[in-house]
Amino acid sequence: MARAKTLPVSHPDYLKKILTAKVYDVAIESALEPARSLSRRIGNPVLLKREDQQPVFSFKLRGAYNKMVHLAPEQLAQGVICASAGNHAQGVALSAKKLGCRALIVMPVTTPKLKIDAVLALGGEVVLHGDSFSDAYDHALGLQRDQGLTFVHPFDDPDVIAGQGTIAMEILRQHQGPITAIFVAIGGGGLISGVASYIKAVRPEILVIGVQTRDSDAMLRSVQAGHRVTLADVGLFSDGTAVKLVGEETFRLTRELVDDFVVVDTDEVCAAIKDVFQDTRSILEPAGAMGVAAVKQYAARHKLKGKTLVAITCGANMNFDRLRFVAERAEFGEQREALFAVTIPEERGSFKRFCELLGPRSVTEFNYRISDAHLAHVFVGVTIAKRDDAEKIARNFARQGFATVDLTDDELAKEHVRHMVGGRVGGASGLAADERLFRFVFPERPGALMKFLSSLHPDWNISLFHYRNQGADHGRILVGIQVPAGDASAFDAFREALAYPCVEETDNPVYQLFLR
Repeated sequence: MARAKTLPVSHPDYLKKILTAKVYDVAIESALEPARSLSRRIGNPVLLKREDQQPVFSFKLRGAYNKMVHLAPEQLAQGVICASAGNHAQGVALSAKKLGCRALIVMPVTTPKLKIDAVLALGGEVVLHGDSFSDAYDHALGLQRDQGLTFVHPFDDPDVIAGQGTIAMEILRQHQGPITAIFVAIGGGGLISGVASYIKAVRPEILVIGVQTRDSDAMLRSVQAGHRVTLADVGLFSDGTAVKLVGEETFRLTRELVDDFVVVDTDEVCAAIKDVFQDTRSILEPAGAMGVAAVKQYAARHKLKGKTLVAITCGANMNFDRLRFVAERAEFGEQREALFAVTIPEERGSFKRFCELLGPRSVTEFNYRISDAHLAHVFVGVTIAKRDDAEKIARNFARQGFATVDLTDDELAKEHVRHMVGGRVGGASGLAADERLFRFVFPERPGALMKFLSSLHPDWNISLFHYRNQGADHGRILVGIQVPAGDASAFDAFREALAYPCVEETDNPVYQLFLR
């Protein structure tokens, strides 16, 4: 475990700013509840700070209101503006309604209608611009200058940070006994900056642990580098923490005060959403469950027992359509399902022999299509008790003469191939000659697919296409494109100009076994 940091002598007086923050005109003192089932399972008391119960289902209204209530009357009279894809937007809109001022909210065009409607219902004015938060942010700055509005930053502002810090003040008041660590999701860093500033001023022995996803870890990389690092791309599953560049002040505070970091993946977050649902019957958004995912990982890694751990469940603005994806991936996050590609002889009795090796385990998925006179490739899902079981099963298959690839951590297998119907085509000289396989992330809006198709050279044929709507702001698409060897440079230029996040999967064994 990390050693707890102490407050630097030169640290500014955030304690006073937090103690005098004005948030309770709009926010509630959220509950600090035990997660009883999860606590029993991991052998440590886990407490959930239920910021998902706020009026806008997120902690963001604390910082937004504290910033706005400190504005001069003439600033309020002129109005405020912010850029946000959801939670901060709702906090600003609610605060403006309470203070009787105009609120202009700039949101990416990819923002789900659910969040747009929530802002409009609170009296905010919505402007849709750009595909990303960065696009919306730049446009908001232009509108601020043109209209003389006051910008309410989502995280990099002392009053916003102080507002979020009231969460830590409530935690220590609600639980006065020992606390080993508090786990806080990080996007731009406003929440953890406020929490750490209060904890290190009052109870410095408590560890403050920052939590990031593997594909949106700008704060962790910045702390490791000693300066702010801008990410080229960010993951889209946890949209509430998808920030390419953290704030100047939040970076400074995090580097000085945060004790340790935990990095979680999509499957772990999905499992944590399920954990919280089982304990509370509430459904968190991905960012809201990151702290719970980190509690489980941290307790297991450090073999903690009997230690009180607090996770801030910071939001619950979840699109209903995303629950299908969450439920599916939670099995992997809980390490209860393993996926394998198994090659068996195409002969009588081999399938029975293969099934006998599975023993009493439940088969969650089984896909097979005959494609060769001598060998059959089987895609199989199996229930497991722990992650190590997958490796044991794969070794057992191999010992019995069945070549096996463990696909449990393979994104292509989990996201696309398990849902695809069909099979392989002839070899390199067949129908799919010169085929290359790519995973693309597209913005979910009209025209995105046509942009892709119209950019393709007419000689590049699409030979495979798989898309499954996950209810998110962005869709994931698997595409096979036949690109002659002589066109490789032109195709690379096309991919760069398209500017959609892309991963080539041509050498992936799943593709070679089931699709090629």
